[in-house]
Amino acid sequence: MLPWIKLDRAVVPGGGGELQLMQRGTEFSIMAGGNGLMNSRLSGSEEALATLSAERVGMRKSPKVLIGGLGMGFTLRAALASFPADSRIIVAELVPEIIAWARGPLAFLHGTSLDDPRVTLYEGDVGAAITDGKPYDAILLDVDNGPEGLSRPSNDRLYTASGISTAKLALAMGGHLAVWSSARDAPFTKRLNQSGMQTEEITVRANGKRGGARHTIWFATRR
Repeated sequence: MLPWIKLDRAVVPGGGGELQLMQRGTEFSIMAGGNGLMNSRLSGSEEALATLSAERVGMRKSPKVLIGGLGMGFTLRAALASFPADSRIIVAELVPEIIAWARGPLAFLHGTSLDDPRVTLYEGDVGAAITDGKPYDAILLDVDNGPEGLSRPSNDRLYTASGISTAKLALAMGGHLAVWSSARDAPFTKRLNQSGMQTEEITVRANGKRGGARHTIWFATRR
């Protein structure tokens, strides 16, 4: 088996530790310590975050969409393919190196997505982007491995009752908050239900139709 080779490292602002960009043959992974946060061979559930959100937005005129976390670009590329052609898509990414990797060793994954005229790159904390750019028709969060899989402790506020309330107030009526997670989380589901939003929990597969690990996406719609 081919060994993993470290291509680069990044220190996450705000005490989030270190990320490493790893390569093994044609496979790439972004890792935190020994944990893989994302992998170039596993894109199904990140793509589902965008495609299922687009279904819920429907044909709203010029919908405004916030994606929290650029990662390997799977959610952004799926959003560009799925949301209406007149959409405005803001991508919030805190770690400068992830943006550099998107234009460097991972450019083959991202394609021209960052140069699409519908896309605005917000280089900073997604929590600030939520309040700075409101109202949104959809807020998509994939900034951790889920509410209990935090790579950056300060992201915890996004998943608290207060954080959910802030996201709710940043949504247009009928807009929704979508949250990706590597696992189910009953306390987070309870907090969403208590927010007054209409909540749905969906299981998706890491490899899409090919199967793979079961991941969770929550959709909470402002009524």
